[in-house]
Amino acid sequence: MVRLIPRDDSFFHMFSAMSDNVIAGAKVLVDLFTHYHDVEQKIELIRNIEREGDELTHKVLTKLNQTFITPFDREDIHQLASKLDDVLDFINAACSRIAMYRITTPPVAAGVLARIILMQSEEMQKAVSLMHKNGNILTHCVEINRLENEADLVAEHGIAKLFDEEKDPINLIKNKELLEFLERATDKAEDVANVLETVVLKNT
Repeated sequence: MVRLIPRDDSFFHMFSAMSDNVIAGAKVLVDLFTHYHDVEQKIELIRNIEREGDELTHKVLTKLNQTFITPFDREDIHQLASKLDDVLDFINAACSRIAMYRITTPPVAAGVLARIILMQSEEMQKAVSLMHKNGNILTHCVEINRLENEADLVAEHGIAKLFDEEKDPINLIKNKELLEFLERATDKAEDVANVLETVVLKNT
């Protein structure tokens, strides 16, 4: 059970807004691979969400510089903001590969990874919402980590399938890189869980 002293609730509200924004990006990502049309418009929407994420991160860091007493360690506030932003950065980076490489038929594994990213994002949102309520954050951190392990297997099998079935080496390279960027987004979600676990350990 977390024992945090919320000296300034605004940080918790900011992290909640950041986690909501990550979910928004993950939902568009899932929709992109589920209904693979209007691709450019969906990628542009993700770009806009990622830019909003950058602005939210900047607000947290500005607030951090202006605040003398913080609800938990300054380093952990900085890390949590940065790691939440990283998840969106890699969602956006994966979509940039779709546009840049003109991927017309993404591998099935890409859609599976997108759904895992969304599930992780929902767990992050739940964990962040508990930070000022002395809630059981660790349960959600464990699930984020479990999902990251699942994503590793999905990416591994997806890449192996590409090597088995894709005859065009250029398409193989393009789709392999797409899967790798999606898998790295799940790694960044695990980084968020690790920061949250650190906050819990320091405040129990």
